[in-house]
Parts: sequence; structure tokens; C-alpha cells
Amino acid sequence: MEKYKHLKIFFDGGSRGNPGPSAVGAVIYDPEDKKIGQVSEYIGKYTNNIAEYTALEKVLEYIEKINTPRIMLFTDSKLVHNQMKKIWKIKDKKILAIYLRLTEKLSRYDTVDLRLVPREENREADRLVNEALDKRELTYSGESKINFGVVED
Repeated sequence: MEKYKHLKIFFDGGSRGNPGPSAVGAVIYDPEDKKIGQVSEYIGKYTNNIAEYTALEKVLEYIEKINTPRIMLFTDSKLVHNQMKKIWKIKDKKILAIYLRLTEKLSRYDTVDLRLVPREENREADRLVNEALDKRELTYSGESKINFGVVED
């Protein structure tokens, strides 16, 4: 397995409606800015805040098997950035549960560099969120009311 001195990870989460259909997106780069992976996944019906946190959780699951001691995380979510860095308090029990799982996963790295970036710098992760939402909207997975069968003449 290749070892990287660090990874650069741009992540985003979003929902259409609040709560509404939600998805996550992330792009992973090596130290030379070569794209080595991505995440684009529909996650269900959630609030935008939960989607933002879930994006970080999903990308951390994705990189678990990649050998690196340091990660640089880029988000356009003030909420995730400020709560993870303990600048803002967490008042939502669902977010607190995710936060606790994230702190456990993030503690495995020697250095975690979490940066707040403008939306324009997080376009690719945002595109992956919308791609996952668009795919989900074009797919119907509900029950059919049609009784298909063979009619004998």
C-alpha cells in the first residue's frame, strides 16, 4: 500500500429541503494534487447540517485504509468547522452523536488541519453532492401497483 505524507480532502453535504433528500460528496488528493478518490452518495432524508457532518464521516470511512499520518480537510460549512474546532457549542443531539464518532476517527491521525474555504473552492465536492441527488431523483424505487403476469389465451 502506498504511503502519503498527507492527503487533501474537500468535502460537502447538502439537502434539497431542510430536511429533505440529502447527499454527500468529497474529493481526495495526494500531496501533489493528484486526485486519488472521491465519494458521491445519497444518504436519505436529513437536514443540511446532518448532511454536512455525514460528508466528513463518509470520507473518513473512505480513507481509513489509506496510509497517511496527516490530513488536510477543506469545508465550506461554518457549522462543521466551528463546532469541530470547539468554537461553537453543539446543541443538537444527533449532531453530537456524529461529532463524537468523528473525534474518535480523527484522533487516529498525527495532524488534522481543518480549514474553512469559500464555496467557490469547494465546487467539485458540491458537484458530487448534486450528482448523487440528481441520480436519486431520476430513480424510482417504490412499490409497483401493477400485477404483471402471463395471460393464457
